[in-house]
This record gives sequence, structure tokens and C-alpha cells, in this order.
Amino acid sequence: MPHIIELLGKTRVVVEDGKVIEVGEPEIDWCPLFAKIRGIQKITPEEVRKNMEFRIADFGMFTDKRRLELEDFVGFGASEVMMTGLSRGLLDTTVTACEGAGTVISNNPTLVQGMGGRMSGLVETEPIDGIINGITERGGIVLDPSTAKIDPVAGVKKAAELGYKKIAVTVAFAETAKELRELESELGLDLIIIGVHITGFNEEEARILVENADITTSCASKWVRDIVKPLAQVGTAVPLFALTQKGKELVVERAKDIKSPILINTMPLPVLPENKQPRELK
Repeated sequence: MPHIIELLGKTRVVVEDGKVIEVGEPEIDWCPLFAKIRGIQKITPEEVRKNMEFRIADFGMFTDKRRLELEDFVGFGASEVMMTGLSRGLLDTTVTACEGAGTVISNNPTLVQGMGGRMSGLVETEPIDGIINGITERGGIVLDPSTAKIDPVAGVKKAAELGYKKIAVTVAFAETAKELRELESELGLDLIIIGVHITGFNEEEARILVENADITTSCASKWVRDIVKPLAQVGTAVPLFALTQKGKELVVERAKDIKSPILINTMPLPVLPENKQPRELK
């Protein structure tokens, strides 16, 4: 079974044995994040292929040679916020996804950043021994090493069984966020639900996500930008939105770790300068 990931404008890419074997059509033409970081001015299948091959070569994505300790990729990504939350004791553990391993439970801030900092939308993956061993050596728990399945709900159940209460969990589907909220009250947990990889959500999905998440990335989602009423926003091009008080506290805590100067101001949110948004929003 190959690995399937969606990256750079939600383009579907298939990787097998460390090689890119298939690249789909991008859903958007321009992403301010990749324009700034990698100089990509137009997202094409060729650019997507080059970026995926760069990730494989640069830190061993989808291979046994995967580096699991990586520098911060952006100031306020999902993994960066979780890393800070773990370091400060605001979170007990996290439930996230890593290629070659699937759902992973980890309270090691460095590992959480290493797995997630350069991760895009992982759709499907299969076990890679080198990655699973690297995660385990760093104290991470792979939910299902035999299949590398991605199942955030089962991951949270497992984390709860291990005695964790304050758990951050990343979700790529609105319904998963809703299901996790129900599980939270059922098991008496304190979840921080973080929406990731949400480009292409329809209006209903965007509403369900915004109602149930504490924090969400905005990706290139038109509907989330339209619906969201954040308590805090970080960035203006591909913003991260804090939707609840505990989400806001985590994002503000992360701000303390940012080395560059920060402007803190009050104003109606969201702030979305048109020329900076991904094109076209989906």
C-alpha cells in the first residue's frame, strides 16, 4: 500500500518506497506561505512534485531515514502551538499523525514538532519501521504499529486509558471534531481540538468545525474565513484562529516563544487583507 498525502494547494501525491509515483492537480494556484518560504509563485503539479521530493531528500519524509527532530517551521503552526503547550504544562499529551506511523500519542515537545512541523494533509500511510522505532525511542506511542492507521478518536481514547486528561488533538474532518467533543464529555477529558488541512471544506463542514474546535488553521478555506469569529488571530495571510478561551491561552503562550517582535492589538476579527490570501480560496 502506498502513502497518500495532500500538500501545496491540497494536491494529492502518492509516494511509494521513498519515490513520488503520482501527482494530482492543485486546487489552488498560489499560497502565501510557500511563496514566502520556498519562492513558489504558481502551484503546478511539477512544483508539487519538486516540493515532495525536497521533503524526502531534506529530512527523509516517508523513509527509514526520517529525522524526527526538526526546527520550528512557522511561528504559529499546530505543532508549534502544541510543542509550547507541552513545554509549559498546559497540555498532558497530544494525539497527532505522522507518516509511516499513523496516529501517535506523545508528550515529548521535540518529537511533536519533529513529526508535525513539516507535515501536510496525511490521507493514508503504511508502517515504516524506522519511523515507528524513532517515535518509540523518543517516548511516543504509535496507536497501531501494524497498520499505521489514522484515527484521532481512537488515539484520544487510548490517551485517556493511559491517564491523560488535557489532550491536544489534530483533526482534518469536521465530523471528527464533533465526535471528539462528545467523547470529551463522556470521558471527562479536557481536549484542545485543532483543525488542520481544511482547504475545500463546504459551508456545513466549516460550521461544524468552528463550533467544535478550539483552534483552527485557515489553510485556503473560504468558508472558515467567512464564518469564523475568533477570540485571537495569528497572522493575516494563512491565519491561525483561536476560537475558545483555552485555545486563546495556548496561542498567547506560544507568542512568548517567538523571537521576533510581536504586535498585540485589539480589533474586530478576522483581519484578512485580500492581496495576502491564498488564491483562489476553496
